[in-house]
Amino acid sequence: MPSTRIPCKMWGRMWGKMMARHPSNKLTALAVKKQTTPGRYSDGNGLYLVVDPSGAKRWLQRLSIQGKRCDLGLGSTRLVSLDDAREQALINRRVARAGGDPIAERNHEMGLSMPFKDATLEVYKANLPVWSNEKHAKQWLATMENHVFPKIGAKPVGSIQSTDILAVLEPIWTSKPDTAKKIRQRLNMVINWARGKRLYTGDDPIKMAELSLPKTKQSKNHFKSLNYDGLPSLFEEIAASSATTQSKLALQFTILTCCRTAEVLNSTWDEIDLVKAIWTIPAERMKAGEPHIVPLSYTALKVLKKAHVLRSASELIFPSPIDDKPMSDGTMRKLLQKTLGVDATVHGFRSTFKDWASETTNHPNEVSEMALAHTIGNKTEAAYRRGDLLQKRRELMQDWSDFLCSKNSKVIRLEKGAAYGSHT
Repeated sequence: MPSTRIPCKMWGRMWGKMMARHPSNKLTALAVKKQTTPGRYSDGNGLYLVVDPSGAKRWLQRLSIQGKRCDLGLGSTRLVSLDDAREQALINRRVARAGGDPIAERNHEMGLSMPFKDATLEVYKANLPVWSNEKHAKQWLATMENHVFPKIGAKPVGSIQSTDILAVLEPIWTSKPDTAKKIRQRLNMVINWARGKRLYTGDDPIKMAELSLPKTKQSKNHFKSLNYDGLPSLFEEIAASSATTQSKLALQFTILTCCRTAEVLNSTWDEIDLVKAIWTIPAERMKAGEPHIVPLSYTALKVLKKAHVLRSASELIFPSPIDDKPMSDGTMRKLLQKTLGVDATVHGFRSTFKDWASETTNHPNEVSEMALAHTIGNKTEAAYRRGDLLQKRRELMQDWSDFLCSKNSKVIRLEKGAAYGSHT
């Protein structure tokens, strides 16, 4: 068999041709420093100097990773020298040729150097523009600062394990189930973000941790509510109480409209249309992120009339009498629980309204659900229900008002859908 060995001189010529086709080290440190014209300049072996229109300079490597062409950023020329860029590019090429993924390896290394707290703050900043409720955003971060950062805030996000998650959740899992549930969801957001950035690999630590946590009973009533039978008397007691007029009016208006506390306390006069007897709450203040029109009953309009007499320079309907800022969340709760001694929450009146509407009236369920501004769970139903049922909701809210004032009003039903009689 003839020899297949290639003479050294021939090897030299072949290598020279290959190097001629794929020249390397074409750039110099001085050239990199002086280059200011926007464009992409090759150093060879897939390494490029990129000069952006802004004048910023950075390194870019083009290589094939597992059969797919990819561009891999290697950093700014201010931080990475030409020699360092070449060295990193060579390492990346070796990893890619061996069938590995240098991008995944680099991201994994970043995950092992990024503290969990920093990853959480990145998630917070990313979601802040889409969170319509400022209070929710503050509470989201506060729970992480209070319960998570002290335990695992300094740990690298790429090294989080189920034992770390347990260290956060176990102390509050049964004693504060609602808080624990929220924190679990927020931990999940951070881990999913890290997965998307390929900063975290491996099994889901949250699911693994939950296997070691005891099962908890789901709370059926998040907010204590009052039986509707006692509400007319309570409505009368609110008016007769020793609380400030502003707080009494605010609580009565909240009960009459079945709205959430924050929606009422941040309401402004420009949202009220007295001619049409409606209150339009803007989308940014609604939990579902959609504007909500509230039909105003006769009594609700009377409450607004009394509030208008007390109107100050503030545009708020129920400002604090101290500084004209929104009344605090605890003002109405204090009136209800401490002044009147009622074992219920302000938010619980929404549940009371729902019970009253379901058990004592013939109003359809969808009308009371829309009065509460609840989102429609059924997507098909949501697609077909395009109206706001305003007229039907107006009749429902007037019936609710009449019921609340039945202790001191003579209510005369004229006919279905018509106005009501004497409202004192």
